[in-house]
Order: sequence, then C-alpha cells, then structure tokens
Amino acid sequence: MSQRLSLCVYCGSRSGSEAAYADAAREVGTLIGTLGWQLVYGGGRAGLMGEVADAALYAGAPVVGVIPASLMERELGHPGLTELHVVQTMHQRKLLMAERADAFVALPGGIGTFEELFEAWTWRQLGYHDKPLGLLNVDGYYDALLGFIAQVVRRGFVAPAQRDLLAVDSDPTRLLARLAEAAALSTQPDDYRRI
Repeated sequence: MSQRLSLCVYCGSRSGSEAAYADAAREVGTLIGTLGWQLVYGGGRAGLMGEVADAALYAGAPVVGVIPASLMERELGHPGLTELHVVQTMHQRKLLMAERADAFVALPGGIGTFEELFEAWTWRQLGYHDKPLGLLNVDGYYDALLGFIAQVVRRGFVAPAQRDLLAVDSDPTRLLARLAEAAALSTQPDDYRRI
C-alpha cells in the first residue's frame, strides 16, 4: 500500500432520484480530502462521479481520473483533475484504476458501477489482488442486491468467506475506516498481469 491511501470510487454518472445519493458522494469526497487520501475514479464530471471528484478536490485531495477516449470525445471528462488519463478501452480504464488503488468502494450507480464492483471482487477472489472492497448502502439503495447475494450464498454459488470480503455499511466514515484498516493489513502483491 502507498503511504497515502488511494481509494478507487465506483459510482453513477447520473445523480439518481434521491438527494441522499449526491450527499453521500460529497461526503465521501470530503472524507478522502480530510483524511489526506487520494481519489481514483472514472474521470467523469457528471452525476455522482462529478460530485465525489469536486468534493475531494475542494477538500484538498489529489484526484486521478481514468476515462476512455470515446467519452472524452463526448466532452464528459472532468477538466479540473490532478491527473486525467485518457485510455482507449474500458478494460484499460478499469485495469489502470485498479493498479492505482489501495482499496475500492462502490456508491449508488447503474450497471457500470455494478460491473466494476463485481469485477474487482472477482479479481480479489481469484488472487489478482488483496485490496479491500466496500459497498456504501446509501438510504437502502443496495438492499435488494444484498438480499440476492445472500440467496446466492444460501444456494451454494458463493462461499460465505467470499461474501465477507465485501464490507457493507450505510455510514461513509465507518466504511472508510474499515477499508483503511483492511488496506493496512493487506500484504499480498498485486498480479494484474494475469488478468
């Protein structure tokens, strides 16, 4: 782990239907800055992505964005980041974000957020990294998904130990503290070359 914890945040490029989602994104961004951490995210300026990035920047955090060229061409990239990496594919985007991160957390979002979280979780299960993963369950947003995951465990497709790799909390401060503690204990070297 780097000296300054680098937190990869997955979240929506839309704001969603409830004000609580944007509030949580801003709180996470502010915490990242207050704690002296770095934000790594998908490089967008819209929706919750923009909220978390703007809050982190305002709180003094370095912010690293990674965005595909196709989205830059649609003028969706955030112009004010510390670093903005433009890559050719979504696969390159996710790999670079993972390489730059010490821990991962998902906020409310859509299918892209789900896919990113589940991929990072799968990589952890397969031993490509040993970085902690968190899910911020804002206002019960992920209740149905968590219920489905519990069913998958009951029906024998996911081991309880694998499920327990995902830290879940509704409070950003508590969740980030859990991720920081777990990241400090992480000792296995990353091996994304095998992905």
